Order: sequence, then structure tokens, then C-alpha cells
Amino acid sequence: MLKELRPALVLAMALIFLTGLVYPLAMTGLATAAFPHQAQGSLVERDGKIVGSLLIGQEFVGDGYFHGRPSATMTADPADPTKSVSAPYNAAASAGSNLGPTNQALIDRVKEDVEKLKGENPAAVPPIDLVTTSGSGLDPHITPEAAFFQAARVAKARNLPETRVRQIVAENTEGRLLGLLGEPRVNVLVLNLALDRASAK
Repeated sequence: MLKELRPALVLAMALIFLTGLVYPLAMTGLATAAFPHQAQGSLVERDGKIVGSLLIGQEFVGDGYFHGRPSATMTADPADPTKSVSAPYNAAASAGSNLGPTNQALIDRVKEDVEKLKGENPAAVPPIDLVTTSGSGLDPHITPEAAFFQAARVAKARNLPETRVRQIVAENTEGRLLGLLGEPRVNVLVLNLALDRASAK
């Protein structure tokens, strides 16, 4: 029996070594050499301090900043671990809300968000991505329309001409990949950092 078992164990250990250690280390080394910025998490620095990642959204508050999509990520309530509380853009809990279009909690939340956005910009219809969450709950991008919708509020809070704020949005809009794939988008962190630089001038 040991004679039959030994080749299977040797093969299993060899595969574990190759696929569990050698291959991941080789891929990590290759990625770090070829794409060092991306391999380290596409981190963004300002004044030598890491302020975020290009890949994970974060919550911006205040009228002077562009806001991203709502995030449905949750975490355990520190006061009661049997309950969950909202934890926007929590990368350890990436998920959508799983609430369907007939769920009353979702309907109420979207209505509340729409009313709030209409208060900021009564002349325009709020873009859908400002009131709906992404599948991951971590989306760092919004549509150019969502950014332009917020331009008046940001310009007023920053005491900048709205045309200048809209120009900053246009300058930080990413096009389709290779001109074909995906949709035009704006990374909210990059946009807000560009806005900070423009305000500082």
C-alpha cells in the first residue's frame, strides 16, 4: 500500500510547492518588475503621504469635494457583533447590497438621495450612478455626467468659477480603453486632488 501511496504524496507535495509557492512568487516578482506602481496597489501620494488608491473609492464629505458613488459595504457593529453597520468603501467587505428593485429600504434610500441631490442642483436630473451602488461597493469612478452635475456645488464651496471646475472635470476624464472598451469615467480621488491643486493656486 505504501508503494502506491508514495507517488501520490510526492506528486501532491510537488504540485503544492510549484503552484502554491513558486508560481505565486514568480508572478509577484514579474509584476513588481514590469508594473511596479500597479503591483503596489496603485497608491496615490500627496506631499510624500499616501492618500488613497486609484483602485478603491473613498468617502469624501463636504461641499468642496466631488462625491463618489454610494457604497453598500458593511462591517460588524463594534457594540453588537451580531449586527452590521455601514462602512463605506471597506475593502475587507467588498460587496453590493443585494437589495432588489422592489426592496423598500433601497427605494427609500434612493428617494432620499435623489431629493438631496435635487436640492444641490434643481435644474438637472441626478445621474443614476450618484444614487446607486456598484457591485463591489468600492468603485473609485463616476461618470463625467455625475461629476458635471456636482460642479456648481463644488465651485460655490471653493469660491471658484464653475467654468474652471468644469474644465478640471474635463481634464481628468478618462476615455475608453483603446478608444473602444468601457465608458468615459472620472476617478474621484484624482479629480479631488486636481481640485485641491487648482484651489491652492
